[in-house]
Order: sequence, then structure tokens, then C-alpha cells
Amino acid sequence: MTVLFPAIRPYRTYHWQVDAVHTLYVEESGNEQGLAVLYLHGGPGGGCAAFNRQYFDPNVFRIVLFDQRGCGRSRPHVGLQNNTTQHLVEDIELIRNRLGIRQWMLFGGSWGSTLALLYAQAYPQHVLGMVLRGVFLARQRDIDWFFQSGAGRFYPRQWQRFVSLVPAHRQKDIVGYYYQHLLTGADELKRMAAAKHWAAWEAHCATLVADDSGLRSKFNSSSALALACLEAHYMANRCFIGENQVLQNMHRLAGIPGIIVHGQYDMICPLEQALLLHQHWPGSELNVVPGVGHAATEKPTLAELVKAVETMAQRLQ
Repeated sequence: MTVLFPAIRPYRTYHWQVDAVHTLYVEESGNEQGLAVLYLHGGPGGGCAAFNRQYFDPNVFRIVLFDQRGCGRSRPHVGLQNNTTQHLVEDIELIRNRLGIRQWMLFGGSWGSTLALLYAQAYPQHVLGMVLRGVFLARQRDIDWFFQSGAGRFYPRQWQRFVSLVPAHRQKDIVGYYYQHLLTGADELKRMAAAKHWAAWEAHCATLVADDSGLRSKFNSSSALALACLEAHYMANRCFIGENQVLQNMHRLAGIPGIIVHGQYDMICPLEQALLLHQHWPGSELNVVPGVGHAATEKPTLAELVKAVETMAQRLQ
């Protein structure tokens, strides 16, 4: 990750109770007087990592990170109650208000790109610009591609392991079975085994060449459980939004610039989604990164993301 900026620590952290159930972890780093940028992690359930601050020049940006409901350092861990897309959008607006930020830039990857777009559609007046990676439009076809029929044809061995926990007569709804029968039951051993199967499937598909270190990180019991349970919760409920809602509301982003970075061989969120978003967003630029998949950590993608952030900062300043 040599293309990233040097590692930095937050200058301020918060644990904000946002309702009767959830407390969010929020942090700030970089230049307190700089251009505000919000980092939106993927998943749902992925949580933030320390290196996420390093996409941004700390002399230029006031960097805001938060762990979405139910994951990372937010509490309760794997809390599914009061955990919908609408809750997350309002959490972002609450964070903006509490930090006294009038307008900010958004940076989101995968599910984070979806959340950035939905927030910008709800509150366009507060968004200066966006850098998005690995676009996920959250249509039923996009969910089905990865969890029902599509990506499994390219990784058949890993797919067979993923679906091995689902009885043959229930494989017409793999996400639903995982959610209802494997990940939300009382049997902790059963839940953990299912979470590891889910996380392993995603990790194997994230990069064009399998990344064993990424796979090991997703096998961490706590992070695997959050990723699997929250993703299943959201995917089983169609991300709590209308079919094709993102594209149908792109007119609300008129005048907001965006840079889209997408891997040519993304098997989790195929390139078609980025192309469609670009076509519906006149203020956007699409950078297709050759020879890479979905993960942000592939070096060519990292380089394009850092470049996109710098380009957007120059435009906004």
C-alpha cells in the first residue's frame, strides 16, 4: 500500500448514542480546518480500518470515519434491530450536524458507494462531490448475481462450499436461508460456521487473484459474524429500498461532481453497474481499472483512488 499517505491517528473520537439501541463510533483525523470528507465502508457490516484514513492527504482533509450500526467499534455488535438503510442515512446526517460541517465530500466503496448515493439523493445540498469505488446499485439482479446465480460460475469450488450449508430444496433462496436459519438462530456454533462460509465466499471473489491475507482477516470471528449477519439482513430485505431506486433518483445529484473507480473484472459488483451509474450521472467521470477485481486493496485500484481523491479536492477547492 505504498501509494497511500502515511498512517495517522485520530485527533478526536466519539461514541454517540443515536437511539435506544445503537451507539456509533465516530472519529476525526487530518486537518481540523481542512476540506471535510466522510469515508463510508462496505459490507454492510465491514467496519472501518486504520488504513482508510490514508486515502486522504492529512494536510488537506478533515477526515471523518464511522462504523455503521452493528459493526466495528459501534455497539451493539451485530445489532439488527433499528438497522436499515434509512437509519444509516439519518446517522450520516446526524454526524454532519454534530460535527458542525456545512458541506462535505463523500468517499464510499461497494455498499459504501450505495450509501453515499442514497445520502446524496436525500441531502444533496450538503454534498460537494463524491469518489466511489466498486459501485453496487442494490437492485435484485445485483444481489442475485453474487448470492444466487452468477459469480458462482466463475468460482465453482468456492461456490459449492458456500451453498453446502443450504439444503438442495432451499437453494432457490440462498440469502433467505442463511439469514433465517443459519445466521440469526440461537446456536452460536452454527452461526459462526455459517459466518465463516459467507465471509470466505466474499473474500475469494474480492480480488482477481485470491488474497490469502484478506481471507484470513475475514476469518476473524467478530468481523466475519458482523459481515455475514448484516449483509444477509440487508440483502434479504433488498437493502430496504425500492427496486432501481438509486438510478431512478440520480436527477437529484444534478451539479454534484463524481469520480467512479471500478475494477474491470469485478466479480462482486460487475462493471455494468458502474457504467449504468455513469450514464445516469452527467457530472461523473468513470475510471475503469484494468486487470483488477473488486477489492480496494489491489495496487492499481489504490493508485486510482488516491488520484481521484486528489483530483476531486482540486476541483472543490
